[in-house]
Amino acid sequence: MSDLDLLYTDVEDDLRATVRDLLADRCDPASVTAVYDGDRSPVAGLWRALAVDLGLAGLLVPEERGGAGASAREAAVVLEELGRTVAPVPFLTSAVVATTLLLDTEGDLLGSLAAGERTAALALPLSTAPDGSLPAVAADADGRLAGTVTSVAGALEADVLLVPATAADGIAVYAVPAARAGIAPVVSLDMTRQIADVTLDGVPGELLVADAEPAVRRALEAGAALLASEQLGVARWCLETTVGYLKERRQFGRAVGGFQALKHRLADLYTGVESANAAARHAAAALAVRDPDVFAATAVAQAYCSDLAVTAAEEAIQLHGGIGMTWEHPAHLYLKRAKADQIAFGTPGAHRARLAELVDLPLPGE
Repeated sequence: MSDLDLLYTDVEDDLRATVRDLLADRCDPASVTAVYDGDRSPVAGLWRALAVDLGLAGLLVPEERGGAGASAREAAVVLEELGRTVAPVPFLTSAVVATTLLLDTEGDLLGSLAAGERTAALALPLSTAPDGSLPAVAADADGRLAGTVTSVAGALEADVLLVPATAADGIAVYAVPAARAGIAPVVSLDMTRQIADVTLDGVPGELLVADAEPAVRRALEAGAALLASEQLGVARWCLETTVGYLKERRQFGRAVGGFQALKHRLADLYTGVESANAAARHAAAALAVRDPDVFAATAVAQAYCSDLAVTAAEEAIQLHGGIGMTWEHPAHLYLKRAKADQIAFGTPGAHRARLAELVDLPLPGE
């Protein structure tokens, strides 16, 4: 096993501070809650500030191709902060998943993503695991695509769809302008990452990758590995906010946080969040250097962080008492993001089963 450094560097700490400051100014809970009422007006400005002003859209793109030349470690730090604010931006879908797929391609699409001029989305269901089954879309000899893909994340914000399709020689990826596809929004549990159904009816696509299955699976692996950092950010906000509330809330003449039963629950949640931190950092560090353990690290991170984020959000709502159940309090935003993330890029159970195969652990009944 490789010796990976899981500690945050000074550069990563500075990046975190910069992103956190911007989100504090541009992504308050009220504006995020408004997205559920159909007001998406702040989203474009927030994404431009992150993608263009801070240059985060090109974080994973080499400098010679117009990007920042950073690694998955820095992207993970950004996702932690986006998770802390449940920011409604397509960083994961465009700057991580789509960008990873395009890294080995030619053309100017990658450069335009890095510059924040365009966004892209991989046209697969959000629930698709790195080792899951791939597309139902078919491509004919002329590159015309036909089929429907349900529950695609990032499609509503995308300028370009990256469509894996079954061609004569296997799976290929085609670029399709989003305006040419039929994109039907779906009312989603997490409206800050709203999904959509994409229908292609003889739409011509530009061939990007001919033998594309390895590239698609690398993109899904990156999505799964770095989603754990977003889940960590969700869980850490829930823990810190709940601790702060229980220090101030008083009952029977004393702070509620002083009751032993609540201390035990907070202690359990704290150890869970710290464990999630280690798992998410391991996955990001392994992905950054393409360590051979990246598949196991991703499976561990997703199996653990997915459930932990949901637990943290549930504890936050319950321990806030009555106010935690209200629409005005932001706790519900975190539960919705955590529950939606729980099935993204594979369920915890699917990742546990994958981990068992990777380490040759017999499954029950074998």
